[in-house]
Amino acid sequence: MAFSIAEMILLGLLMDWVFRKLRMPGLLGMLLLGVLFGPYVFDLMEPGFLDASADLRMIALIVILLRAGFELSREALNKVGVQALLMSFVPGIMEGATLALLGPYFLPLTHLESAMLGFIVAAVSPAVVVPMMIGFIKRRMGAKKGIPTMVMAAASLDDVIAIVIFSVFLGFYTGSSGSVWLKVAEVPVSILLGIGVGLLAGWALLKLFEKFNPRATKRTMIVIGLSIVLVHLQQVLEGIVPFAALLAVMAMGFIILEKRERMAHEISAKLGKFWVFASIMLFTLVGAQVDISLAWDTGLPGLALIVCGLVARSLGVLLSLVKSPLTMPERFFAVVSY
Repeated sequence: MAFSIAEMILLGLLMDWVFRKLRMPGLLGMLLLGVLFGPYVFDLMEPGFLDASADLRMIALIVILLRAGFELSREALNKVGVQALLMSFVPGIMEGATLALLGPYFLPLTHLESAMLGFIVAAVSPAVVVPMMIGFIKRRMGAKKGIPTMVMAAASLDDVIAIVIFSVFLGFYTGSSGSVWLKVAEVPVSILLGIGVGLLAGWALLKLFEKFNPRATKRTMIVIGLSIVLVHLQQVLEGIVPFAALLAVMAMGFIILEKRERMAHEISAKLGKFWVFASIMLFTLVGAQVDISLAWDTGLPGLALIVCGLVARSLGVLLSLVKSPLTMPERFFAVVSY
């Protein structure tokens, strides 16, 4: 496993550099590296490394959502709250519904199977969106109107909603539809409980840090450790209490930023350095899950279906921003970002 990690770090950094030189996103190079080294092409990764894939990817996701939380200022959220809320479900539902409707015409799927596919595809990837938005915030681009904050906040809620809707259709597909409406009712409970627990955990960490005053590096390690515990808590409570752990992770960063801005920026800077390693693990391991033969089989019809979904998502973003004070170029920036 150690050798595979070393390979991915060295080659991942190289691919990131090469693709940036080609004026393309570095993450595409990491994804391609994962595809080539994964079990469906050359199978060069050690089994132990692949076995730990889910945990490594989750840690990487936790790191990027923590970074999002440490950049979500209350002032910026107040400006874009309504638009962020609309963007959290309107574009995703429009994309998922479009794929559900058109899926059988492009692929050998039923409408129900297409609906499940639609809400898998409709979920935003925070690992792609959040680092870009943080970069814009650092450079003060669009920050005056809170545009990057709006996109980050909406993307986080979008994931929760997409997963729940997928679960509803999965319930119909497996014949366990009796609990479907219960799952729908769990959405607001999950969101509110996640945010509440995160705010409480962040407040407790503030008291701890004020009393013992650990160095920024130790604070960062404590924050990451507690975030992993929260995600594990969600797994323990599954089927008992609905709890959105990833929203709790973001809320924890938000309250620290609100109460101790300097401390929040110090932790965020440390997380940014750790993200260099975490992003390599995340994107190479995601690439390793891609079965090229299946992707090849779907071919142009699959690509055309994705394009139809993106058109619907884009219209959903524009619809969400109808009453916003954003200019038309700023609205199209939100479309592309999302």
